[in-house]
Amino acid sequence: MHNYLDFEKPISDLEAKIRELKKIAEEDESIDTSEEISRLEGRVEEAMADIYSKLNAWQKTQVARHPQRPHFVDYASHLFTDFTPLAGDRKFAEDAAIQAGLARFRGQPVAVIGQEKGNDTKSRLKHNFGSPRPEGYRKAIRVMEMADRFGLPLITLIDTAGAYPGVGAEERGQAEAIARSTEMCLGLKVPMVSVVIGEGGSGGAIAIATGNRVYMLEHAIYSVISPEGAASILWRDSTRAKEAATNMKITAEDLKGFGIIDGIIQEPVGGAHRAPESVIKSTGDVIASALADLTPLSGEKLRNDRRQKFLDIGRNL
Repeated sequence: MHNYLDFEKPISDLEAKIRELKKIAEEDESIDTSEEISRLEGRVEEAMADIYSKLNAWQKTQVARHPQRPHFVDYASHLFTDFTPLAGDRKFAEDAAIQAGLARFRGQPVAVIGQEKGNDTKSRLKHNFGSPRPEGYRKAIRVMEMADRFGLPLITLIDTAGAYPGVGAEERGQAEAIARSTEMCLGLKVPMVSVVIGEGGSGGAIAIATGNRVYMLEHAIYSVISPEGAASILWRDSTRAKEAATNMKITAEDLKGFGIIDGIIQEPVGGAHRAPESVIKSTGDVIASALADLTPLSGEKLRNDRRQKFLDIGRNL
């Protein structure tokens, strides 16, 4: 059963009627509902195209958080072969919110890092809802160092509401781990391509998103804080999250305009969860194109260009 967002009610009503008609046809083969079903399917396509052509920032936030949206594990299984996950930070523990390892991308050896939220209660608890602890970032640093040592391009997939803010995480140096991970990204002498596939939340995102090329899916969001967090700080009222989302400029279109990201990967009408294989393939094509451009460059140029890219953000606004 599809999970509908609140603004998708016209779509849910039409698709409910289609399911009803299909059930009637199954129960009584003498009744032909194909013509009516076809008509309603046309109306669904029209309604979906209309609704998704004018989503506001808060609605895009809801799409980015959709429980059926493809996550890191879906991209990993479709885009990479011979994926070998690496666990532990060699200091304290394993953190399941960040998945990292070595793989082949269209035949090319690469290192892969991404955040995984989980897709049911059990897996969400296991992956801490995609909010990494310090151990996750230290594991990411370990894999980045390995990529740099062996000349492996690095691909990162970002999908987190933010790093875990719990007391234990703070005691074990959450801020320092995020800073070290960001620093490691900036120092790499191999190509690094990052894609925000869902939520890009604060330092928890940028710690593995400081790449030579940074892309976002059409309905992904990327911000220094969640809309709810911003509303709580600015107005002491988290219910004003919709207003905060609009003012924060968190959509892919906003960030492309500011020069913070390099490109937008289009999603199927209705969002990535409607046709996950299609959007995953499109993401793979964009990553492949970026790697083709970056691979011929020297290590020094890759590092210097990456650093300059982030130093230039905000200078021409």
